[in-house]
This record gives sequence, structure tokens and C-alpha cells, in this order.
Amino acid sequence: MSSVSAKNVSTKKNAYDRIADPAFAPGEEEQAAYAAFSAIVRQLRRDCPWDREQTHESVKHLLIEEAYETVSAIDEGDLDGLCEELGDLLLHVAFHGVIAEGDERFSMTDIIRKETAKLVRRHPHVFEDTQVENAGEVVRNWEQIKLAEGAKKSALEGVPRHLPALLRAHRVQQKASGVGFDFPERADAWEKVVEEIREFADADAPGASPEEREREFGDVLFALVNYARMSGLNAENALSRTNDTFVRRFRHIEERLAASGRTPAESDLAEMDAFWEEAKGLDAKGGSGQD
Repeated sequence: MSSVSAKNVSTKKNAYDRIADPAFAPGEEEQAAYAAFSAIVRQLRRDCPWDREQTHESVKHLLIEEAYETVSAIDEGDLDGLCEELGDLLLHVAFHGVIAEGDERFSMTDIIRKETAKLVRRHPHVFEDTQVENAGEVVRNWEQIKLAEGAKKSALEGVPRHLPALLRAHRVQQKASGVGFDFPERADAWEKVVEEIREFADADAPGASPEEREREFGDVLFALVNYARMSGLNAENALSRTNDTFVRRFRHIEERLAASGRTPAESDLAEMDAFWEEAKGLDAKGGSGQD
């Protein structure tokens, strides 16, 4: 291990092994499986021409792709697929670790130990004597501990800018709430939604600039995401589900028209609306109906 890597490893190398409940210690089979996996990733880095050429930069897009494929497996309820996709994600984590190890920056051991220390430090209600009443308090403690660590100057740091906009809004609101910046009640958040809708209606008038209309519409969406969050919903998931519903029902329209040799362009709105209602009825029978 390099001197750079050694600096990243806690001097109490096995301290967290003693903190965890022995009941959760990995068995011989799990340890052997990880050892074999780790060895294979290292050998690929040495012996495969493609793996040998890769850098953190060259494979970062694949990490994002695998994360989305994992989410798709969850959305589809495909547990076999989820198992496979989680394996692909683990491969990318290990591969980045091996690349860094070869550059003498850090290793998989460093990654695991640093994350282990973080989990213990940010769960004092599990590993120390801190008392919490609910999951919300756990989240607030987590954010406050992160700020106290001094690694971040803002509670909002760590939310990637390239996240989908609805998800990013949810996460920044969640983090702000974690340090006490939030509406006292869900009803207050709904009043903000109504207020923003009025402001958008006022801005959506003849002569209004596109920038102003876009800004006010963004405020409406942000307020709706906030209300959803306070209602225990995730706006990104909700809209994704609605998108899937729309696609499924529109495809039903296309299939019904195709049966008579026509396309939507050769139909009219009344006929397509009738097929849309038909698709809604099929959804309701399947137990997944949405308006």
C-alpha cells in the first residue's frame, strides 16, 4: 500500500469490527466469494487489454448507465434482474478501486474502511447512546453530523447538479429540512403551491417574457415537489410512473388504430379519447388504474 493510501486508513484498523454485532459478521462463503471477485477484477485490470486502458473518466458514463439499469429493475419488480444489476454496480465500484490502487491513490480497503467509519459515526443512535424518536430525526441528525464533520461548507453540498431536476429539488429540500429550514406543517407547503400557481398565472400573460414565465413555472414545480416530499412522496418517482402510464395508454391507442390499418394522424381526437378511456378501463381491471 502506498504512503498516500496509508494516510487514508484509520489507525484503529479493526475498531469497527468490534463495534458491529457479531451476529452480522460475514461467513466463510461470503468472504470467499468477495475474495474471488476482488482477485478477478485485479486480474482483468492486468491481463485484459480493454480493462488495462480504462481510467476513472473513461468508464464514468458506464457507472451512470448501470445505476439507471438497477433502478429500472426495481421499477419492474425484476428481482433476478436486480441481483444482476447490483453485481454490475459492484463491479464498477471495485474497478474504480483497482484503478486507484494501481495509481497508488487509494484501495478497496480504504473505500470500505472509510465508508464503515462514516456509517458508524453518523448512526450514534445505533452504535452509541443517542436516542431518536423516528426516521425524520435520524435524517436531521445525519445532516447535522455531516456539517459538524467540517467536510462540507453547506448543507446542500453533495447533491449533484446533473441529477434529474425533480429529484434534485427533492434532495435539496430534504437536506435543507435536515437543518431546520422547512415549513412547519404540510398545509403551509400547499399554500405555497397555490401562491406559486397564482404567480405563474399572472406571469403567463400576453407580453410576458419567456424567461419570466419559465422562472414562475419552475417555482410551481419546486413547490409541488416540496409538498410531495412533506406528504411522503417522491415527485421523480410519481412523474416517472405517470410517464409510463401515458406511454402504455398511447400505445393502446396506436394498436387499436393499427388494427384497422390507420395511424393516429389518420384518426381524430374523439376516437383517440375513446380508446384512451378503454385503456384506463384495462388499467383499472389490472389493479393499476390511474386517471
